[in-house]
Amino acid sequence: MSGTVSYTVPGMRISEQSVEVPLDWSDPARGTIEVFVREIVDPARAGEDLPCLVYLQGGPGGKGPRPVDRGGWLGVALEDYRVVLLDQRGTGRSSRVDGRRMAAFASAQEGADYLACFRADAIVADHEHVRKTLYGGRRWSTLGQSYGGFLTMSYLSRAPQALSACYVTGGLPALEPSAAEVYRRTYPRAAAKNALLYRRYPHLVEQVARVADRLAAGGVLLPDGDVLTVRRFQSLGVDLGMKPGHERLHWLLEDAWSGGDLSASFLYQVLARTSFSGNPLYAALQESIYGHGPGPTGWAAQAEHARHPHFAEDARPLLFTGEMIYPWMFEEIAELRPFRAAVELLAARESWPPLYDAPRLAANEVPVAAAVYHDDLYVDAQLQLDTAARVGNAQAWVTNEYEHDGVGDQRVFTRLRELVRQTGGGIAG
Repeated sequence: MSGTVSYTVPGMRISEQSVEVPLDWSDPARGTIEVFVREIVDPARAGEDLPCLVYLQGGPGGKGPRPVDRGGWLGVALEDYRVVLLDQRGTGRSSRVDGRRMAAFASAQEGADYLACFRADAIVADHEHVRKTLYGGRRWSTLGQSYGGFLTMSYLSRAPQALSACYVTGGLPALEPSAAEVYRRTYPRAAAKNALLYRRYPHLVEQVARVADRLAAGGVLLPDGDVLTVRRFQSLGVDLGMKPGHERLHWLLEDAWSGGDLSASFLYQVLARTSFSGNPLYAALQESIYGHGPGPTGWAAQAEHARHPHFAEDARPLLFTGEMIYPWMFEEIAELRPFRAAVELLAARESWPPLYDAPRLAANEVPVAAAVYHDDLYVDAQLQLDTAARVGNAQAWVTNEYEHDGVGDQRVFTRLRELVRQTGGGIAG
């Protein structure tokens, strides 16, 4: 365990340290990695014995937030809690997995076996180690955003005795995960987000088609040397599930042209938004988070894509895709190329350890309050409601006021805390 570093950002007293954990919790002999832990507390309450709230970051492959102020949910949480932020294993300052690391493996199988150690079960085990070694084993509450809700269900399946209350925003997973079912539901929602884009900004139909036609002609290079293809351009639609994602895409396209060709400004922005340089594990593990028991995930988003010709590269109006990860990305995107062979093996893997314990979740006593965003692009609202109905002591608040990033509005976390308080509050630790 490394030494603690402490400092103050206005309104926040921050402490940081790293802990050593097994790479493979089922086989500690495989070696260790580091997990980075950041704690934030109101400076005026730093000496108080406060309960802890651990934030379960979205992703997969998302590092913990780097707050610059007490805005959103964090400001609400700091009124009562010490807030604990982990960089999930493989991200940020936690033994980061990137293209350079993957290129060092001697074989694709070695790389795939390494990546398989970065799923929800291992992330939960890391949190349990931190809770026991740094926080005396006391119960803590969780706030799970997006994939953080998947982690919440794994946590409740494995160690409910650790949890006082669980808050989830846009992230209740199906308890019998199926990547194929997830993407069967995702494409129609993505089409609806595209329809909204073109209804709001009808002039974009022609602008987007013009860009796509230029890319189809070939020869457009991004600043890192990658060829910008139509399908990579379509992947900018990942932002359409956020607020104000439609507006960000609109303004990006405004800068697309300069002197009769695509502008340098546009190409730099596209590179930044599509390179995965900040979170390559997001792409590498995206479908593996649905691996649960027998059967491969099998590039489910790509298989479903073939059933939706209106998303084709030559279709007009051109439709943007969502969070879908495709095998071509590991050929066309520089940061992802070193992952390619290992990810192919993950997609073909015939069996995965179970992620959720349905009977244990049905008997759950830990209060759970979940915000379900009715129009969520990334996590199907009906699947979330089905799960809420199968988890004991769970409440769902359904709203169409927010997109997938609604956690940024302090009213969301405030509402979820009210739901738990109204039914007796959390379990004392």
